[in-house]
Amino acid sequence: MIADRNDEGPLAAPALQRALRRWRTLNRIKQAHAAELLGVAQSTISRWESGRQCFEPSEARKVQALVGTRFSSAADAVLARLIRESGRPIHLVCDTSHRLLACSRVRAAGFGVPDADLIGRSLWRYSTPELIAEEAHLASCGWYDSAAPAPVEFETGDNGVCHVPIRPGRCRWTRMALSDGMPARLVETLS
Repeated sequence: MIADRNDEGPLAAPALQRALRRWRTLNRIKQAHAAELLGVAQSTISRWESGRQCFEPSEARKVQALVGTRFSSAADAVLARLIRESGRPIHLVCDTSHRLLACSRVRAAGFGVPDADLIGRSLWRYSTPELIAEEAHLASCGWYDSAAPAPVEFETGDNGVCHVPIRPGRCRWTRMALSDGMPARLVETLS
């Protein structure tokens, strides 16, 4: 059953490599300082970013926590408020970790748990096979090549989960940068 998966989000190395490099660039952090923050050698950061070394699962979780998208400005807070007040079933997640950043009241009304219990947690474990397949396709369609690629629309099926249900229908993902430059993903249910 999909709900029993323990994974916190896709740990796809290319996406995490790009996220780490982007985070360092945006924050003007050298590899040596990133290495200190992550408890690894500077050469490990270099090998991760170049793809010459794979992330261990525990390392990937540390990197995701470090580079994950956060609301850090008044503009981000306004975006979160607009999402919460939207009359449409939408939510915003970190594009790297799939951690829930904000959701509309309409979306939250469909949850079997309070949305406050989900904020900051990855929704990846509730994915459908269609969502997983679309996620795997993002790199080949240029999703990570620009700050604002074209939105992606696709059909998804039911995940069979009561507390974070996904029903069959059409979905749209729109990638956007928050005020700190880190990518977020607006998820909309279209039908």
